[in-house]
Amino acid sequence: MSQPRYTAIPRVLCLLRHEGRWLLIRRAADRRLWPNLYNGVGGHVEAEEGLLAAAQRELQEEAGLTAATLRLRGVIHETEGDHGVMVFVFSGTCTCSELRESPEGTPGWFGDEEAQRLDLLPDLRLILPRLLAMGPEDPPFLARSRCDAAGLPVLVFEA
Repeated sequence: MSQPRYTAIPRVLCLLRHEGRWLLIRRAADRRLWPNLYNGVGGHVEAEEGLLAAAQRELQEEAGLTAATLRLRGVIHETEGDHGVMVFVFSGTCTCSELRESPEGTPGWFGDEEAQRLDLLPDLRLILPRLLAMGPEDPPFLARSRCDAAGLPVLVFEA
């Protein structure tokens, strides 16, 4: 008897920069996952949708932005119960800084030090400095994430 095949859900995470500041969103209080914590903009990849298209769609839906540039900077494999989640991390820039709220939360622009003082999703505290340290030609990072006993994500970089 064969085991059921392991499945993974694709998601995107966008971390845009504008004039030296990060785009982060404070997740709404009614969100099931990570309410009131700051994260990058992102979400599920829809059926028949490419990863870049999903990233641009999420930026538009959650912050009212269109990225001028987007580049794949990392892939995180998360374990959630009996399935996985593959998070494709994009960074890029935008030319417009005007934001709009959405049901997902309130977006804002934050400097590097200011961002580290926010109530960030725990793994984001490791991802932001990693992105800053990457050169334009560096390959995407690879990481694995799982939840600890308290239910908080633990991120381990593989490469």
